[in-house]
Amino acid sequence: DTVVDATMGNGNDTLLLARLAGENGKVYSFDIQEAALINTEKKLREAGVSNIVELICDGHQNIKKYVPQGIRAVMFNLGYLPKGDHSIGTKADTTIEALKRSMELLMDGGIIMMVVYYGGDSSFEEKEAVLEYVKTIDCRNYSVLVCDFANQINCPPIAVCIEKVRK
Repeated sequence: DTVVDATMGNGNDTLLLARLAGENGKVYSFDIQEAALINTEKKLREAGVSNIVELICDGHQNIKKYVPQGIRAVMFNLGYLPKGDHSIGTKADTTIEALKRSMELLMDGGIIMMVVYYGGDSSFEEKEAVLEYVKTIDCRNYSVLVCDFANQINCPPIAVCIEKVRK
């Protein structure tokens, strides 16, 4: 499979996707911070899967510059790089643009999995904008599931899953 980690961070999801994609698969992984690429490259090399991963130092909104049509899955973790600079994080406008472009690239039955982290140093504005945007996605072409914790405090993460309808 061809898959995308739209928010590389420290490479945990990139590594998982590389293992799931298989030796003939391809993973594209995006981050705007050089530290994320360095951390991820080391992790992938140690795991022996760096050969199927392309690390891209660019914003996820530019996904169509790098990734071909027909991807199986895209993962997003919104917020900032864990243990990184909290002033650098995902933003509503670029995240929504990345979602739109990712949906265009999905194969039928492909999915986008997004975890929305917010509160504290992360953006309430991004959370609100993303949750409003997904409500507007055409249900004839995509199914959207939003899942949050009903009994947790301190801004628990919200999961969003978008599946492209099989034609």
